[in-house]
Amino acid sequence: MKTLIKKSIFILPLAFLLGACGGKEKQQTVTEDVNTETSKTKALTIEKPQLTFGFIKLTDMAPLAIAKEKGFFEDEGLFVSVEAQSNWKNVLDRVIDGQLDGSHMLAGQPIAAGAGFGRQAELVTPFSMDLNGNGITVSNDVWSKMKPNVPKDSEGKPIHPIKAEALKPVIEEYRNSGKPFKMGMVFPVSTHNYEIRYWLAAAGIHPGMYTSENVQGQIDAEVLLSVTPPPQMPATLEAGTIYGYCVGEPWNQQAVFKGIGVPVVTNYDIWKNNPEKVFVMTKKFVEDNPNTAVAVTKALIRAGKWLDEPSNRAEAVKILSMSQYVGADEAVIANSMTGTFEFEKGDKRAMPDFNVFYKYNATYPFYSDGIWFLTQMRRWGQIHESKSEAWYGETIKDIYRPDIWKKAAGLLAEEGHIPASDIPETDGYKPATTDFIDGTVFDAKKPIEYINSFSIGNKDTSI
Repeated sequence: MKTLIKKSIFILPLAFLLGACGGKEKQQTVTEDVNTETSKTKALTIEKPQLTFGFIKLTDMAPLAIAKEKGFFEDEGLFVSVEAQSNWKNVLDRVIDGQLDGSHMLAGQPIAAGAGFGRQAELVTPFSMDLNGNGITVSNDVWSKMKPNVPKDSEGKPIHPIKAEALKPVIEEYRNSGKPFKMGMVFPVSTHNYEIRYWLAAAGIHPGMYTSENVQGQIDAEVLLSVTPPPQMPATLEAGTIYGYCVGEPWNQQAVFKGIGVPVVTNYDIWKNNPEKVFVMTKKFVEDNPNTAVAVTKALIRAGKWLDEPSNRAEAVKILSMSQYVGADEAVIANSMTGTFEFEKGDKRAMPDFNVFYKYNATYPFYSDGIWFLTQMRRWGQIHESKSEAWYGETIKDIYRPDIWKKAAGLLAEEGHIPASDIPETDGYKPATTDFIDGTVFDAKKPIEYINSFSIGNKDTSI
């Protein structure tokens, strides 16, 4: 990595000088010079080589860190600064306002911005950053009350996945003693919010509704869900402000490491191989800088592929532990990044797919993934009115951009960086699946039927 840093210091002023001289022809020369070492990378005329990207301190920001540290951005003629942001609202605002050229973002954020919930903007997703990666953790006190309700195996160990039925008597106990049961999630349109709601509702526990007048999402709630930024989750749990939370790594494993809480379920078990974070740019940026958008996507796809080589995970842990990235202890990050996940202290289990960055077409922005988020926004009332069946597909196609991904992947295949067989033949929709903790069928081409299949949540009439 030291060689890379020296190389960046040498080339960066040159890029500024050439940019000052004017002309895309000069900028392309920089791209070609940088690519001399790899010889396999095809030069694109880069409209904007100097870029600033944002992220939140979570392990699933890894593709950005790896694309920078392993030189994949530089191979594309891109000179990228990667900056940690304080919270998800700040991430969204800074991308919309042009202070960031793009960012690691919650999958629901660009979708909500396009669907009219919260701040509205035209954002696009050309790259899905990962699958899985989240967990639900409860305090030690709550776990001690839940544990007797959890089925055990022949060795007396909890049988996973643990369903929220085990939590239901605990919630009732708190309510009977006059204490509302409080849990945290990271943002109203985060995967975490929808996952914890799904887990609770599958056990008949009402997680609350949103309305146009009440944006807290706590109407009729048996569990009060509130927003806490990811790095603050363990401290908030330890302080007793919340009794559990849903968050990405390393903040579930941090609770185990500190001895303050127990992860009880992962989102792999709530929705197997679910999409988690995405990389987002504004529609205007992509229109003004189409080659740059493709080049960024190329570098990120390569990073995802590098990350899913098991032999690279130990190095990835070291990189992510650096203060400018996640900044958590290597041991905490390694607990989930190297094929295992620790639940109760000492109960470490094999979970090779807890963090997926490339396999299972993880980087492809499937329309069906985006439609699932839209169904949850409607189910819980963030989308206030009924929509037509066609609206779901039309809305997501303005946001998810597999065309950019396909161009990037096609170039990588020509260059020999990925096999052509890794480019899926798809209309953007995954097949219908029952890979959810309650076995409910999700068919993205039948979103209203899916919404209506749940006993808790809004119901719609097919239009």
